[in-house]
Amino acid sequence: MSVLQVYSSLSSSTPRATISQTLQSIAGAPPVDLSSCKILIQLIIYDLQAVIIDGSPSRLIRDDAFSALSAVKELGKIPHGAQVLASVSNLKCLMTLAMKLETAPDASNEALKCVANTLLLSEPARTRLLSQEIDGGNICVDLLQKSATPENIFLSSRILFLCTASSHQSASFIESIVETKRTHFPGNETILDIIALKLDDLVASMQAGIKMSREAMTDLLKLTFNILVHYPKLAPSEVQSPGTVPVDQKVMGDFWNSRLDGILPPLLRAFQTIPLSSPNPLTPPLTHVIHSLITIPVDASSRAIWFGSRPDSHSTTPQPSSPESTTSSLTGSNHDNQSTLKEPKARHIERAISSVISAGRRSLCRSPRSDSSSAADCASRAYELLDMTLAHFLPGDIDPDDPSVQDLCKIDGDTSLDEILCPLVLLITRLCLGDDDAKTRIRQWLVPENLDRTHPLERRADLLGRCLRLLASVYHSRLKDAMGEMLYAMCDSNATSLAGYFGYGNVAGFLFHKGVVSAPPVSAGSGAPPTTASGLPINPITGTVEHPSETIDMTDEEKELEAEKLFVLFDRLEKTGALPPSQNPYRKAFQEGKMG
Repeated sequence: MSVLQVYSSLSSSTPRATISQTLQSIAGAPPVDLSSCKILIQLIIYDLQAVIIDGSPSRLIRDDAFSALSAVKELGKIPHGAQVLASVSNLKCLMTLAMKLETAPDASNEALKCVANTLLLSEPARTRLLSQEIDGGNICVDLLQKSATPENIFLSSRILFLCTASSHQSASFIESIVETKRTHFPGNETILDIIALKLDDLVASMQAGIKMSREAMTDLLKLTFNILVHYPKLAPSEVQSPGTVPVDQKVMGDFWNSRLDGILPPLLRAFQTIPLSSPNPLTPPLTHVIHSLITIPVDASSRAIWFGSRPDSHSTTPQPSSPESTTSSLTGSNHDNQSTLKEPKARHIERAISSVISAGRRSLCRSPRSDSSSAADCASRAYELLDMTLAHFLPGDIDPDDPSVQDLCKIDGDTSLDEILCPLVLLITRLCLGDDDAKTRIRQWLVPENLDRTHPLERRADLLGRCLRLLASVYHSRLKDAMGEMLYAMCDSNATSLAGYFGYGNVAGFLFHKGVVSAPPVSAGSGAPPTTASGLPINPITGTVEHPSETIDMTDEEKELEAEKLFVLFDRLEKTGALPPSQNPYRKAFQEGKMG
């Protein structure tokens, strides 16, 4: 008999072991027959609704809920199965089951997994879940607020993330959760207050090595990004820069609404304290923190939150600042994290730890820790991450277009340097454009006054050299442009200053695309140093120390020998066809009578 026939033959009098075995066989090997798959999903949903929601006779009992929902989850992973679950009645049933089964967390989570998989495979289901008939969005916000473990946060966040992916489909819902305080819960919190608390909870969970904390943080940040991108387009918002596009064509970062201000401190706490991976620190969920941060304006009103108490413009360069120290520092840090992750106790008492951490973080986030004067410097952290990441992908003085660089990127997945680094470079650019002190500090870290300019800047095996080599990259075009904009912003968005700090030869390509087709004139007001700290003149083309040209002391015999070598070389080039006769300087000299 087929699996459908076997399940259909079951009844309330069938031995529980037989029912359990049948459900496990469905979950382990879903039927290939699409017709049977659809019928089987609906039968199981009807039975679950009967026993748990309606309290009527059914093949199943409450204890079968986890196995039954696991079977539905597996059947719903194929598009045809997802179509069945995407109906209003089935989505409503699954959300009701998730709430009714809260005392059985594993079963409740299976119901939410069914919903999440359905939303992933069926876009219309996202709109239906937000409808008044189901009100699934608000149910998930309530579940998120009550979440006590990373897995709970992950599932609620995943569903909300998928539901808010399109501002056209979820506009009214996004506006509602941002603007409405949830009075039926203590604290009267909006979605942003809830997210702030959960971000702090999850950072602590990640530091404790609790399972699913990284995944939960990643999806919570995806939801945060959706809100930060869509809400300023939906509600009346302030223009962030002059000359922006019309209101009906709002672009991310051009507009901001003050209702979103409260999300910045917890995002920056996560940015500063999320345990880094090794050897590449730019991995989820840290990358998703950066995605959210680049949507938030950097201005005078939020300066203390971004940068803490006013840092000294002449503060020392963030460490690590060299490839060797970068590697050792990062490796050591990761070793500590990995040893924490391997602690068996963390897995056995996950729920207890999570609840303790959650309570602790709630008290902490209300404590003086939130005071902006004690906040860490975001510019220093961003600069350090850029240094670490480039040291990993571009070790030594390697060319960014070297095939080994692309191979390194593939180790972290089918990705590229463009995708990995562009958001971080954009964040640093926004910090430079938004705050003069941050711009000055970042520039001094990259090109300090005592910089050794005796060797070509673009060949240096440090962050400066890597940035300049990326300006000549062919394969990483987006990162090349982003890096140019970062250096340009760092130099007061002034072409003369840019050429003065880095040498016109290194930035000529970038400036050409800016409309500057020749070396800008040297200006005393550009801010770029005309000499090194020791007083040696700087070559405006190379950015290195300008040495006086030395006279070549050669005897007449040595000069004749060199001339013969050149003659032989040009003659050989002409005979092989590499050099046209008209371009041979010796032949032209003979024809013009300049050589006796």
